[in-house]
Amino acid sequence: MEIEHYNFIKVWILAIISLCYCYYISSKLPKGIFKLISLTPIFIFFLYLPLTISTAYLAGITAFFLSWLANFKLLLLCFDQPPLSPPPSNLFHFISLASLPIKSKQKTPSQNKSQQPQRSILFAIKVLILALLYHCYGHKQNLHKNVVLVMFCVRIYIELELALALAATLARAMFGFEIEPQFNEPYLATSLQDFWGRRWNLMVTSILRPTVYYPIRRISTRLLGSRWSSLPAVVAVFVVSGLMHELIFYYMTRVAPTWEVARFFILHGVAVVEEVVVKKVVPDKMRLHPVVSGALALGFVAVTAVWLFLPQLVRNGVDEKNIGEYSKLMDLIKGLLPF
Repeated sequence: MEIEHYNFIKVWILAIISLCYCYYISSKLPKGIFKLISLTPIFIFFLYLPLTISTAYLAGITAFFLSWLANFKLLLLCFDQPPLSPPPSNLFHFISLASLPIKSKQKTPSQNKSQQPQRSILFAIKVLILALLYHCYGHKQNLHKNVVLVMFCVRIYIELELALALAATLARAMFGFEIEPQFNEPYLATSLQDFWGRRWNLMVTSILRPTVYYPIRRISTRLLGSRWSSLPAVVAVFVVSGLMHELIFYYMTRVAPTWEVARFFILHGVAVVEEVVVKKVVPDKMRLHPVVSGALALGFVAVTAVWLFLPQLVRNGVDEKNIGEYSKLMDLIKGLLPF
């Protein structure tokens, strides 16, 4: 495992050097095709880097941060679109915004202070739940396979939120700017549209909007008109998300794609489109109460995740390997924090 940590650190040193090149190029070339061509080797390199890591969790984190988010942010930079444009005056700010799943926001001290105790309590509760899940995994052989899948689903959410919170904490400690939260209590969602658009993994949402949703919507507006132009754009977003998740799963398992994950996201894309159509056609007074629609939405997410999203990881033993790898990774990151 120590060798893997060394490889992980080496990969990120190479990524930082690559981002230094991107920072230099972005200030020398105009937006458009020439900047895109100049950054294409970096896109390819960031797709290659996770292949040098054999540990599933480290490969998954690297793929998510670099192969997906960093590449999409750099693609937007080629056309002078935020979050990397205009480029920060500080090189280290540029590297952190490009390589970490963070998005800076304007400081609102009073709001932050009022929300801090509540967030701390919720954070502690999630840590306790995660510890309980780790303990339950010791009795995995006595549990029904669907119970194990549900446990794994909850683990993925909590571990992902903790990993993103650590990345945000590191960026805040090193550079001093405030970070937008990556999750907005997804278990309080009132619909699938609310879950995916405003509560779950908001960094991905903020990246897919300018790279996929807005361009497709502009095209479909000419073909379908403004009323229905969002529908093809929504489906396109979920298709791209599904393909990127298939790529990340390949990095983690090194097994040929089964396309279950892609089908999961396409199914949700179609379901969100149906929700949008219903909201446009059905009057407000005839819609379900938010509590009911929220419960149905979360149930749909849970059932389809157990059916399509999780089986590939469980079949390849990622759920069991992940416990030890994640714990060791958290120890490594805590050792690197300056406090």
